[in-house]
Amino acid sequence: MKNKKVAFITQAGIIAAMYAALTLTQGALLPGTTTAAVQFRVSEALNILALFTPAAIPGLTIGCIISNLQSIGQGLPLDMIFGSLATLGSSVCIYLLRNVKLKSYPLWAMLMPAVWNGIIVGWEIEAFFIEGPFHVGDFLVQGGLVALGELGVMLVLGTVLYYVFRKRNLDKKLFDEQ
Repeated sequence: MKNKKVAFITQAGIIAAMYAALTLTQGALLPGTTTAAVQFRVSEALNILALFTPAAIPGLTIGCIISNLQSIGQGLPLDMIFGSLATLGSSVCIYLLRNVKLKSYPLWAMLMPAVWNGIIVGWEIEAFFIEGPFHVGDFLVQGGLVALGELGVMLVLGTVLYYVFRKRNLDKKLFDEQ
């Protein structure tokens, strides 16, 4: 596409739609796997797209907001806010760290979803869903469980997706330099 604004909006929209479709489909087929404390959202592997295009930042965030609309009906309205903020923070950091590599692997960028979701969603669970006062130890457990699921997705599925994109030059074919 010649018009960069149109390309950016199109890419962001497609990424949002893919994220939402994957999350909602997984949630329908395997209830709880996309909303529990230890979740394994297949759609989180799409975070690697922030390594290739800044359009992934709004795309992933909007996709997460759409996906988390279902959590309102499950009694988790705050997850739409805090989970989506975690996605926004992690995708910005992934984009900013895209050129920081360990050998040829963007390890620090790949860890960002675990860091952001572990902290924000872990805090959300401890602050709003656990009865009684806030306990740092319980927060660390909740955040660790959230981070564990994110690490699993990013270090397994995200890594495979990253290398498929690189090997097949999909990063260059799909995302012109913006």
